[in-house]
Amino acid sequence: MSARSARADLAPHRSSRRRSRTLATGAAGAAVAALLLSACGSGSSGGSGGTGFVAGKGGIATVKPADRKDAPALTGKSLEGEALDLAAYKGKVVVVNVWGSWCAPCREEAPYLAKVAKEEKAKGVEFVGINTRDPDRSPAKAFEKRFGVEYPSFYDPSGKLMLRFPKGSLNPQAIPSTLVIDREGRIAARALTPLNYTKMRKMIDPLLAEK
Repeated sequence: MSARSARADLAPHRSSRRRSRTLATGAAGAAVAALLLSACGSGSSGGSGGTGFVAGKGGIATVKPADRKDAPALTGKSLEGEALDLAAYKGKVVVVNVWGSWCAPCREEAPYLAKVAKEEKAKGVEFVGINTRDPDRSPAKAFEKRFGVEYPSFYDPSGKLMLRFPKGSLNPQAIPSTLVIDREGRIAARALTPLNYTKMRKMIDPLLAEK
């Protein structure tokens, strides 16, 4: 076989691989876009079938221990550029808040989250943020300083970390979203609306009481 013939035979395969990569990239981008379209909405406690959740008042949904799904592995860099790994908090109640500095409801709830995070840290409660759609870290850092947010946040400008939450679980579907993970590393509660102090306590206190 001549070199020209070999190249001709390989060309369709290379083209097919390029199309596959393009389709995969496009699908991931479309999924991120769909999530971010719900940014800064009022949210709801709805979810897909099979989640096993109970929708309560105030837009908070909860799941019984037997029906909870494991939280995904979340790793990356913080806003300060330091390594951050959700698995480091295993054995503690963890609050995961998805936010952006550009989001008005995020600014509304931030002081309450910061207050509860400080109050409950001694009881084994950890807060971790997922900062999204901020193309630069500076506005997000200014947000944290303004509202006294001392806990770390993943820097996730494209929203890819949100896609790691399993389907059929209480996954984040809006900005802001707040999830509470139990001591076993399972997703136990979710809010798709901005939280105040009372609502935040309603999500955490039942998990602290679990043995």
